[in-house]
Amino acid sequence: MQPFAIPVLPPHPPTHSRIRPRTVLIASADRSFRQRLTQVLTGLRWQVREAEGGAEAWADAQAARPEALIVDSWLPDLDLKEFVADFKGGFPGVDIVAAGASGTDRSPRGPYRQELLYALRSSQESDGAAWNRAPAMTAPDVLELPKIELPKVELPKPVRIMEANGANPEDNPRRPVPDVRTAAANILKPIPIRPERPVQATESCVAERLPELIGEAPCMLEISRRVRLVAPRLTPVLIEGPTGSGKELVAEALHRLSSRSRKPLVAINCAAIPESLLEAELFGHTRGAFTGAVQGRTGRIEAADGGTLFLDEIGEMPLGLQSKLLRFVECGELQRVGDNETVRVDVRIIAATHRPLASQAQSGGFRSDLYYRLAVFLIRTPALAEHAQDLPQLVEHFLERLGRDTPRKRLDPGALAKLDAHDWPGNVRELEHVLERGVILAGDSPVLTSREIDFGLSVN
Repeated sequence: MQPFAIPVLPPHPPTHSRIRPRTVLIASADRSFRQRLTQVLTGLRWQVREAEGGAEAWADAQAARPEALIVDSWLPDLDLKEFVADFKGGFPGVDIVAAGASGTDRSPRGPYRQELLYALRSSQESDGAAWNRAPAMTAPDVLELPKIELPKVELPKPVRIMEANGANPEDNPRRPVPDVRTAAANILKPIPIRPERPVQATESCVAERLPELIGEAPCMLEISRRVRLVAPRLTPVLIEGPTGSGKELVAEALHRLSSRSRKPLVAINCAAIPESLLEAELFGHTRGAFTGAVQGRTGRIEAADGGTLFLDEIGEMPLGLQSKLLRFVECGELQRVGDNETVRVDVRIIAATHRPLASQAQSGGFRSDLYYRLAVFLIRTPALAEHAQDLPQLVEHFLERLGRDTPRKRLDPGALAKLDAHDWPGNVRELEHVLERGVILAGDSPVLTSREIDFGLSVN
């Protein structure tokens, strides 16, 4: 009799060991909204990443490469329509669902669209239940209504505005994640809708324009958009524009919106310091490194460790010093004047110039290798003549600032017409100086006339 042979079966392959989990990115400034949506999506086996604004979502998407994006109906830093359009171009394979969309999205439906819409409806059901439990409402049992068959319609989505009425959006209680089968059975249950709150007309402008930049001209709004996109990153930025066009304000906005805002913003004007002292000013020096160095000193680069270094008028830097700066940009290490040891420093570099640096790099007036490392992201500040439509708004801004210490003055039509006819070679800085001069010339008079508008002594 032959012994009974037990067949040896191959090992059962793991079911999920090689499957990459699906990732969804939620972009919303409402923390409560993100939490409710995360609960539902986690129950549906999604890996969830959260972002508080559009710029953070863009940076997170480059790192995580999600399969889907759910964006709230309002973003605190970017215009929603522009963000969605840019995101579609940058990440064409991502399924995008806007929480506040009204059926105007014509993008192709991805494979996860229905599941994402279900997650949105379920999270809003939880939100609506918490809303209806407020003392002024008397129908807390709205979720217990009998199930009825309803035609499939697009439900209006509530407009979300952070802290619009002083309420804390985190007060909504958390709801346990439903079982998938139970959730599928309840998908047709009526969902209570939170009453919509009106959106102020000025919110879109605030979301588009940076507070540092005055003006609503398209070129100024484009600067704000580019600043918000690049600020959260460590990417070097080169700001180009004529003298007096606000390059330093752009650098301050980049630092303020970055993750390094709690660290210092250290600025140095490369054209204002003699060539013999600029190296020691940038990199620091040891005691006795040169005549007059009675003690060691930390350089501007090292002083900006953890923060942002703003190199103004970088086009004026001598070629010899550009070589040493290039080494620091490449490896993050510097060597103090008179010292043999190297110091590692972590800074984000922002440079500015009024010169056409690209043509200088081609002609040999500026190191091309340094230019391409500094000009990873370009922002151009326009001359005042390119956004002359913003002149009245700029005038009001400067008159209000000048009126903080003295009685505020106003312009008569003749003075405004004289300002409007000027060419403004010194740009916004010249306008500020002309108005300050006019306030002084007006004395105690509350009105500036054309007599007080004097361009002869303007500083460019």
